[in-house]
Amino acid sequence: MGRELEWKYAADAAALEAVARDHPGPWATWRMESRYLDTAEGDLARRRWTLRLRRENDETVLCLKTPLPGGGRGEWEVPGGDAARAVEQLLAAGAPAELADLLAGRTLTEVCGAAFTRRALAVDTGGGRAELALDRGQLTGGGRTEPLCELELEYKSGDVAAAEALAEALRLRYGLTPEPRSKFVRARSLAEG
Repeated sequence: MGRELEWKYAADAAALEAVARDHPGPWATWRMESRYLDTAEGDLARRRWTLRLRRENDETVLCLKTPLPGGGRGEWEVPGGDAARAVEQLLAAGAPAELADLLAGRTLTEVCGAAFTRRALAVDTGGGRAELALDRGQLTGGGRTEPLCELELEYKSGDVAAAEALAEALRLRYGLTPEPRSKFVRARSLAEG
């Protein structure tokens, strides 16, 4: 299991371009398309679990995220585009066994989605490493769309406080607004109308 700790901010295109200009690369670029899956009964959403099938350039991965105490998230990711087979792989990778019970006899359907371009850069936090990501695209759900423009700083290693300080410095310097809701939560709210 991986533990994901990140700071997410709503931005505008000008702020993202300023961040990119001020942080020389090389930046890696990915085209990402995410489909968020759940049962018709919403079994995963009720537990605040997210099951995401994402295409990153030419690769497809299935990722399960669950809340952890202290505000982080548990994260398990496996390659593959066949959700049923990938769920078995998630379980083999250590995802909660409850996943099998939740999905037994149920069909997964797409609830909502996101399509965006991500530019990412590994950065030194002054006490560790983090990934700086700039995302632009759109969220979809229920036949509706909403623009997506955000900056994420994801902790990778070292001192968590140093990563948090860098996130706050970025927020202040570029006039960013904290975005506590995940892409999934925002896209699902579109689907729910």
